[in-house]
Amino acid sequence: MRIALFTETFIPKVDGIVTRLRNTISQLRKGGDEVLVFAPEGGIDEFEGARVVGMPSVPFPLYPEFRMALPRSSMRTELWNFQPDVIHVVDPVLLAVAGIYYATTLGVPLIASYHTQLPKYLHHYKLGAIEGLTWKLLRLRHNKAALNLCTSTAMVEELTSHGIQRVMLWQRGIDTDLFCPSRASMEMRHFLSQGNPESPLMIYVGRLSPEKNIEELKQILVAIPGGRLALIGGGPHRSMLESHFGGTATFFPGYLQGEELASAFASADMFVLPSRTETLGLVLLEAMAAGCPVIAARAGGIPDIVDDGVSGLLYDDPRQAVQAAQLLLQDHSARDRIRQYAVNEARKWSWAAATDQLRSFYRQVVAASPSSGLQETFQFSGTPVERAAKMATRAFIRMVLP
Repeated sequence: MRIALFTETFIPKVDGIVTRLRNTISQLRKGGDEVLVFAPEGGIDEFEGARVVGMPSVPFPLYPEFRMALPRSSMRTELWNFQPDVIHVVDPVLLAVAGIYYATTLGVPLIASYHTQLPKYLHHYKLGAIEGLTWKLLRLRHNKAALNLCTSTAMVEELTSHGIQRVMLWQRGIDTDLFCPSRASMEMRHFLSQGNPESPLMIYVGRLSPEKNIEELKQILVAIPGGRLALIGGGPHRSMLESHFGGTATFFPGYLQGEELASAFASADMFVLPSRTETLGLVLLEAMAAGCPVIAARAGGIPDIVDDGVSGLLYDDPRQAVQAAQLLLQDHSARDRIRQYAVNEARKWSWAAATDQLRSFYRQVVAASPSSGLQETFQFSGTPVERAAKMATRAFIRMVLP
């Protein structure tokens, strides 16, 4: 099968979306599928045998790590030469909207996937007033897809409740060869605790941004005698967090990836995720597979992963999070039981199985499509600039207006 993938987020960015896409592309390629990726430019033109077409981009003012890339008319030629069987758009905002446009104008079956709770993020950037408009735009875009995929049952319900149709669950995935308890390392623990490996060690892994509610971790940290905290990751909120956690035993190691990240999970006493905007929370699965007890907010897609009191601990307010942390540190039998359940649960999920499910979704929409290949539905004549202008105008009319 030939898949054209449009994504607003890709390498070199580090987050759960990129992790899922990297593993999905790798598994698709292993299965013999051809993949063409359109993404903001990132310095690579190939990944795991898939060609990457980078679009010039600029940082988003409120979140510089997110690159905004506008569609180019050259994308149409790339698609025509590739002859995709299906187009898959990931979180269509700007660049991926072109995928929707080309799917509808060229007669290619379309799948969209939802990974970011953008409407809720807006409130953390003082833009909550446009949440209703944002849902309207998302509904207009997603309802053009033959199938919409979400990564948790909570998000399936959320999208359905806002009028988005044909929504299905795309199952979770985890690399249990990489994330496993055997990655525990005294050297890593020494690094994360800044030379205090005997002290209780709590970690957070993810974006350092307002919507993650990372400030809540301070209340947990100060309640743990001798406790240490490592905030692993980066983002626009780092300088504010450095000020907020000033005077505490908090370390900002930056991003860790691959074996280093797996070792960080396996070497810590607990992983805490205070975010209430997670569509899935892939880092939770990584922590669980590594044998790191998890404490997480009871919100979004998190309860899909964590069985409260069995494979981890959920909380509704910071006071409960403090109690959960104290339980893990004081009751070793409960901690060991939770760790083992978590490891066993994570081992049930593989990227191969998740990608097999995705491939079956692709086949489903292709089989249901009345077309049998790209069609010259619209012609764009004139100079390159004129053609680009016409394409942008028609895309705006078809994608944005009701």
